[in-house]
Amino acid sequence: MAIPSPVLFLGHGSPMNALADNADSRAWRDLAGRLPRPRAILAISAHWESHGLAVTASARPDTIHDFYGFPAALAEFQYPAPGMPELAARVAALLDPEPVAQDNDWGLDHGTWSLLCHLHPEADIPVVQFALDRNRSAADHYRLARRLRPLRDEGILVLASGNVVHDLRGMDWHRPDGEYDWARRFSDAVRQGLAAADHAALVDYPNLAPEAVRAVPTPEHYLPLLYAAALADPGEVPQFLNDRIEYGSIGMLGVAYGLAPA
Repeated sequence: MAIPSPVLFLGHGSPMNALADNADSRAWRDLAGRLPRPRAILAISAHWESHGLAVTASARPDTIHDFYGFPAALAEFQYPAPGMPELAARVAALLDPEPVAQDNDWGLDHGTWSLLCHLHPEADIPVVQFALDRNRSAADHYRLARRLRPLRDEGILVLASGNVVHDLRGMDWHRPDGEYDWARRFSDAVRQGLAAADHAALVDYPNLAPEAVRAVPTPEHYLPLLYAAALADPGEVPQFLNDRIEYGSIGMLGVAYGLAPA
């Protein structure tokens, strides 16, 4: 029996991590050496929300620069990975009869390419993005993810990208390595839920800890975590990565399933 492909959730933080040599980028490059080469990658990024289900279906997805105020070098950065229309169609088939739009307008946003440029810098592995449907609850997202489980047996690496703590208004730009106590408490509660495979508690994240309202002011950076958790097999032990909080209120905690021991 084939070994299932890994599933990752990574905190992506600032898009500048694509160009930086720092603790985050080094952690992702170290992770790259532990990943088998996938047939393709399905990415779920906090930065693509839609009304309804959608996947990128272009054979040549654009590199999307969905930000402003950063150096020109970042705005010019390209991650020219191919798409894979047949993977987009496979996602739609797994979610049938739910309608899944085959989208040719969206490409790869920074929640995807700022990580993949370290994990697979050659940009030679096909990448498809799956949108976060704004109309669905956390429980709905978890159930959708469960239906994508066959992809792991088909050589597909699933990369979910967000941040378990994402309070932009509370950031302290003078403390890149600092953390607020409340942010650490919520991140630790998420880690404990993952370690215990208490997915019901993770889905009901507003009640996971008193700090939830501040840690997750809007859901899009948290929801990708539920895709990774839902795709884990019963008894599969999570491995934690890059358990850091930056600028006081940006949680970089990552988790991997199906990863070979370090």
